[in-house]
Amino acid sequence: MPRKLAGLGLLVLLGSCAQEGDFGRPKAGAWNSLVETTGTLAARERGEPASRFPLTDEERVLRDRAWRFLMPAAGHDAFLDVLANLTRTRVLPPAWRVPDVAAYHATLISESFRSPVSRYRRLSEDATADGRLIPGFAAVAARVTDADALRLRSLPFVKVLDDFDVRNAAMRVAENRCLIAWVRLEVGGRVARYRYALEHLVIEVPGPEALGVERILAALDGRRALLEPLLPPDAALRCGLAGVEAPVTVLAPAERPLVTKD
Repeated sequence: MPRKLAGLGLLVLLGSCAQEGDFGRPKAGAWNSLVETTGTLAARERGEPASRFPLTDEERVLRDRAWRFLMPAAGHDAFLDVLANLTRTRVLPPAWRVPDVAAYHATLISESFRSPVSRYRRLSEDATADGRLIPGFAAVAARVTDADALRLRSLPFVKVLDDFDVRNAAMRVAENRCLIAWVRLEVGGRVARYRYALEHLVIEVPGPEALGVERILAALDGRRALLEPLLPPDAALRCGLAGVEAPVTVLAPAERPLVTKD
């Protein structure tokens, strides 16, 4: 066991740097593949579902599209980025993280922007980028969920099937479902952090830009609803993710006005 832990520790060090590609996805290459393999081994050591089956094309796309939502929205702290990547790849369990709704706002305030308008612009750009990526993730997640349902329905009809195959099929379904549940939870957490940032910016550096950001957050929350039908409401709890980020309900501007016009 000590040798396993030592080897795992070495892999953690090797896989601690995230390499990002285009559209918020992990960059293809041997380095990120090593990180993914490290995470699978670590999850297996912890007794978490970690199938030995190869990933389908859709399952690989699902994991690529999950990248952005499992990494920090304001990723400028190298140490936190490393921890987030190790968590995303399952080297570390997600339960270690403590939800911090103020983290994104703290990053916005700490950065050196030329004017308050730049802070609003950064918030707007981040929320807009998230909103654009949610429909694509939801579509892939729906296809993966349908494929998993077919996988499970087909098990009784396979004439020669041993315990290894059944167990790995079940673990892959669990992996896919928990990844979708995790992204759904993290998107809710992002909406909460964005809104916290906006509300505090209005107090700290008020400006007309707040109205535009408010509309963008309402649109983002609307797109977040695309993730709700994919899994049962208690999916995060079943996956052991309930403590990572509490579910969030964001009211539309008409229900919860942030800035009122004369």
